[in-house]
Amino acid sequence: MRLRVEFTTEPFDLEEAPAHAVAAREVIQKAQLDAVDVGPFGNTAEGEAGEVLAAVTALLRDSLESGATRVSLQINVIREESS
Repeated sequence: MRLRVEFTTEPFDLEEAPAHAVAAREVIQKAQLDAVDVGPFGNTAEGEAGEVLAAVTALLRDSLESGATRVSLQINVIREESS
């Protein structure tokens, strides 16, 4: 099964990326995930279920330890197209 995760961390800082945002992005960029897209207001990545879930666990731990007061995330199952 493949999953897509979308996430943001708060509080926001429009002048520079806060430590919690940097920590979350580093986790996602180092994970074995596909279609990684990081941006100032939202981030997405796709991959196999086990890899996505492991990355989400690390993302939550690292971003909260780095000062996040809220982490919003959504995980969707990517339906495989039939041939």
